Amino acid sequence: MRPARETWVNPAASLALCAAAGAVFAWLRLPLPWMIGPLVAMAGCNFAGLELRAQPGGRALGQMIIGSALGLYFTPAVAREVVSYWQLLIAAAVIAIVLGALGGWILGRATGTDAKSAFFASVPGGAAEMTLLGERYGARVDRIALAQSLRILAVVIVVPFALTYAGVHGTDAYDPAPVPLEWRLLTALLAIGGAAGGLFARFGLPNAFMFGPLAVAIALTASGVELSSMPAPLTDAAQLLIGCALGSRFEQRSLRTMPRYVAGVLLSVAVALGVSAALAFALAWWSGVPAPSLVLAIAPGGIAEMCITAKVLQLGVPLVTAAHVTRVFVLITATAPVYRAARASARWFART
Repeated sequence: MRPARETWVNPAASLALCAAAGAVFAWLRLPLPWMIGPLVAMAGCNFAGLELRAQPGGRALGQMIIGSALGLYFTPAVAREVVSYWQLLIAAAVIAIVLGALGGWILGRATGTDAKSAFFASVPGGAAEMTLLGERYGARVDRIALAQSLRILAVVIVVPFALTYAGVHGTDAYDPAPVPLEWRLLTALLAIGGAAGGLFARFGLPNAFMFGPLAVAIALTASGVELSSMPAPLTDAAQLLIGCALGSRFEQRSLRTMPRYVAGVLLSVAVALGVSAALAFALAWWSGVPAPSLVLAIAPGGIAEMCITAKVLQLGVPLVTAAHVTRVFVLITATAPVYRAARASARWFART
């Protein structure tokens, strides 16, 4: 058993480091400073062997705040408009499956990883969900977990920087519900959202503390119930907690023992980003939706991270949120059947 002091000193030091990194990134005016700063600082320290840990429950709290903030964008008019884009939402989910298959093929060819491990390591779904699915089919869970974490790290760093320095910040026509800040009502909203997140977690739903508060906030806002706005310092703190949790996933031994695999993962992510960006521009030409918003909607990042990027850069927050929610549910339900179908097809071709 660890000493009592160790149970709080390490996470407390991590939080202080993340706050300092976020402040430095904000001072430098870098994109998403309060998420990318902590993520880079934690990952860098852990790659150096410091073994820093995130605060228990920190990511869940951060997701609860971000989910509630995103739901405030879904006014009745916005909700109706987003639903009208259902074809784009389905297309984004299908593209995610294609990107997973492509990334798995590249990862397998580049590193010699077995097909099942490479496939589940590359599907842009939740890290925990893909790891559990891979374990069910006998894949290497350590490689899946590492690849999923590296994918999110790479996408969270590359996409915001690329969009920011391409000059696309601030093109969003959507705004949260225009209501004043009411701390009492905001506390009630967060409490109800937290309860919904706990209920979602009890039933084993993915990203429970993101989807629960998001569902509550969307239901209230789309129904015309206006409780409170979300203060920027609170969403900054939520980004800090999420960035800290993401960075804590990395370990020095992963770089030391699997350098070829890490390089293969980064190669597959780079290809997936390029393909998703090209498809986003094609869909933008077809639909008339701004390309930067579709880049975020299709990008193979995590739901919380991509939606935070959309919120901070003001790029189609409702559409990006709806696209990633749809993608997660499609991937959770379709990944296993797609894998079984692909395996059966491979066996059939091998016999013929």
